[in-house]
Amino acid sequence: MPEPVQRRRFTLPREVRIILSVGCLVFVIKLLVLPQFASARHSLHLLTSLSPYLVVVAVLLEMAAIYSYVELTRSVLYPHAPGRFTLLRVNLAGLAISHVVPGGTAPAGALSYRIFNELGVPRETNAFGLAVQGSGSAVVLNMIFWTALVISIPLRGFNPAYGFAALAGVFLLAAFFGTILLITRGQRQAANWLQFVARHVPVVDPEKISSLIAKVAERITMLVNNRSTLWSAFSWASANWLFDAACLWVFVWAFGHVVSPIDLLVAYGLANILAAIPVTPAGLGVIEGVLITTLVGFGVPHSQAILAVIAYRLVNFWIPIPIGGLSYATLQWRRDSALRRVTASDPSLDV
Repeated sequence: MPEPVQRRRFTLPREVRIILSVGCLVFVIKLLVLPQFASARHSLHLLTSLSPYLVVVAVLLEMAAIYSYVELTRSVLYPHAPGRFTLLRVNLAGLAISHVVPGGTAPAGALSYRIFNELGVPRETNAFGLAVQGSGSAVVLNMIFWTALVISIPLRGFNPAYGFAALAGVFLLAAFFGTILLITRGQRQAANWLQFVARHVPVVDPEKISSLIAKVAERITMLVNNRSTLWSAFSWASANWLFDAACLWVFVWAFGHVVSPIDLLVAYGLANILAAIPVTPAGLGVIEGVLITTLVGFGVPHSQAILAVIAYRLVNFWIPIPIGGLSYATLQWRRDSALRRVTASDPSLDV
């Protein structure tokens, strides 16, 4: 009996992908980022009145946002989460990748998955935890945005951009909760359907798919039944977004304008929801453009809005890149040291 022919998926060569990624990055920087820096030159006189104390507060708030994300990771990986310092380094390394590669959340998630596997986190816990971390955090962001929107619309009026972001949030929530409902309430039907699909994919084992569905359903049930873990994950995801938004709010204040927290949350939520479209790394250019435009619409002077957003993105986007690279280097050094110790103890295991 002839062996089935395996289908090979078409993938772009690595060099082509690198060229396209760099090209997109250069295009975005030239079209969206550099004009903002050019406009900011006319507002540099505002730096003389900048409060260093408020800058320190803003930086501390961003650090609190990163720490909150570490605690979120710890919650979704419970009870197999590594130590907090290791989680911090893994998150910073993933953050750095997501800030330099278009659609960087995928390679960042792959990196975190590989490192956590090497640290002994069970695969089903690892995969489910990282999926919940990303999707659940996005759900919390939409809830914050909608809450601010409901309060803001009677005061500020409706903007078509709000509707687009809210509609995107509806689809996200429907997909998120629909998937959970399908896996937990209709586990057998989901497993049968995925097995049917898997039988038509040459390299996929249908039995492994069924086993994976069962393990994921078990993890979801455990998380839903463990209210303290669920509430902890929700709280830390909320804290992550709110601390990050507070960092932006303090930077706007530092440049001489106090904006309503509700208005800022609308601008912040709108920018981050639209930035979820994987065109640029971590919404580079998109977040800046939406934030500046929306803040100006809420009464922040244009010069102050530009400088505040640039300062915020320096702390939120640019500084984590070298810190994340250093964090990844320490993780690799630890891994290589462990391999050298294993090899030294048993030369037959030389890798």
